[in-house]
Amino acid sequence: MQVDKEPAGFPIQSVLTHMKAHRGFSVFVFSLVFLQSSPALSAEGDWPSFRGNDRLTGVAPGGLPDHLVTLWTAEIGEGIESTATVYNGTVFVGGLDSLLYALSLESGEEVWKYKARDEIKSSPTIFDGSVYFGDESGIFHVVDAQAGKGIWTFEAGGGITSSASVVEDRVLFGSYDQFLYCLSRDKGNLIWKLETEGYIHGTPALVDTVALIAGCDGLLRSVRLTDGSERNQIPLGDYVGASAAVVGQKAFVGTFGSQVLCVDLASGKVSWRYKHEKQRFPFYASPAVTTEIVVVPGRDKMVHALNPDTGKSLWTYRDQSRLDSSPVIADGRIFVATMDGVLLELDKRTGNLVWEFVAGSSFVASPSVAKGRLLIGTTDGFLYCFGKKPQ
Repeated sequence: MQVDKEPAGFPIQSVLTHMKAHRGFSVFVFSLVFLQSSPALSAEGDWPSFRGNDRLTGVAPGGLPDHLVTLWTAEIGEGIESTATVYNGTVFVGGLDSLLYALSLESGEEVWKYKARDEIKSSPTIFDGSVYFGDESGIFHVVDAQAGKGIWTFEAGGGITSSASVVEDRVLFGSYDQFLYCLSRDKGNLIWKLETEGYIHGTPALVDTVALIAGCDGLLRSVRLTDGSERNQIPLGDYVGASAAVVGQKAFVGTFGSQVLCVDLASGKVSWRYKHEKQRFPFYASPAVTTEIVVVPGRDKMVHALNPDTGKSLWTYRDQSRLDSSPVIADGRIFVATMDGVLLELDKRTGNLVWEFVAGSSFVASPSVAKGRLLIGTTDGFLYCFGKKPQ
């Protein structure tokens, strides 16, 4: 593994080519060259799971510096589709080389690596000193977060892209064998499994005593954590590759039928459906949601911002390529990454482009934010860490 310090990971030729297409280039250069003083790095908030919290909202627990620079890049293997997670000063990320990496958040140096059986596309979940993740062969792994040693494994009947959700003594995840699994956290014993009618690609959201999961059968299922029985099924109309985000008693999810839906969990009914008036492309990314805004990128090359109460469009941002990476909201800023390798910062209120970073390789993984830093990996195997420029 090779680690480069600032300003590595900034391909000049790629930037020069891209600046013709993106109006935010001048802002990007200004932020790199004329960096002004910004608030100290946030001392609060890890990012222990795929979307940062049990309800999968994609909202950062702490802030970021006003201007971001590349602090380090780590080359860790054949490619990254796994979203990095952060716990207690350590970054955890899976690689397409079948290795789970633990890196220092401060420097990017390798702490340890753990060999799985196959590619790791799921995002690791950290809970109580253990790392939980699945691989493409269907093996679910639990690893000691400090030592990098395996604790137990469980074999599902299909590949695992779904990230795990952990609650008390249980861990849940979906599989391409169409089952939602619930295992004991200490030994990996099967507590229950629920058969669905399609692949489960997304991550279960935890809401009180139930897990919410959507999959390729086009249903949003509310599943009791105690025994795996279903409280209800809500037809969404099309299959789903994303995870549902929950705020209050509302769940938000995009579908391959070019729609974003809001589901009222109390009534079990769809409150609204959003479909762009002209564009008809799938939503593969998971939404980022607050009480004020729903942000979801699409394969229509646009970022859509919606009113969470009505589903009405607040604004759209049009890019040059499709967007499969899920966004993150940090204070008044939205960070989203594109398939042509550009990390975008948008103003949450207006949708205007504020800053961009050109990596030169596709982003499938999503950004994560912790301790005043933003991390994201590329399909050519580079993990980038952005933060405040060292004094």
